[in-house]
Amino acid sequence: MILPIFIIDRESSMSASAASPSKAELRAAALSARDKLSDEQRMAAALALAKRGLPVDIKPGDIVSGYSPIRSEIDPAPLMHSLAARGARLALPAVLARGKSLVFRAWSPNDRLMLGPLGILEPSPAASELIPDIMLVPLAAFDRLGHRIGYGAGHYDHTLAHLRSEVPAHFRKAGIKPIIAIGLGFAAQEIAAVPALSHDVALDYVLTEKNVFDCRTVIRKS
Repeated sequence: MILPIFIIDRESSMSASAASPSKAELRAAALSARDKLSDEQRMAAALALAKRGLPVDIKPGDIVSGYSPIRSEIDPAPLMHSLAARGARLALPAVLARGKSLVFRAWSPNDRLMLGPLGILEPSPAASELIPDIMLVPLAAFDRLGHRIGYGAGHYDHTLAHLRSEVPAHFRKAGIKPIIAIGLGFAAQEIAAVPALSHDVALDYVLTEKNVFDCRTVIRKS
């Protein structure tokens, strides 16, 4: 089943007031909703993402970075296995320090993982470092403008800003390495509006088990 892609209009979507809840309050509410999902609902959602695939073309050799799910995050593994079967090269992030950019190391479904400094499973430091073409991003909450709330460390904001600034300008103009950021979450994590700050990096798409949100038009207007 192919779900419609929602293209969001900024003017009709932004209605936050001065009394809007804080990021911490929004994070707590979204995580509470996520935690209430059953194991069966989580697995069904992960399989739905895998069955639908990504809203962008995947060419053999394209590098897709996923993540090792923690807490009650949606599991990207079924989707990543599906992408690998289509010829994508896979990578997983490794945390070097709080507030610093992540690095991405090559990974395949049969590789063993090790615990990183934050207790999250990561590839071995001996694995090759890669720059992803497509980055699958976990989240605590999101809105239809592509803004996300994470856990407060800023890893993905730093990483996207860093990698996109490091790609040579002629590559960016040619569209060779745009680094597409795709948030993955449950429909229950959607909120009306994220109080985004200037350093927050918006996502290109957000995927849930129910919808595909195309946020690129919004980002280009900002």
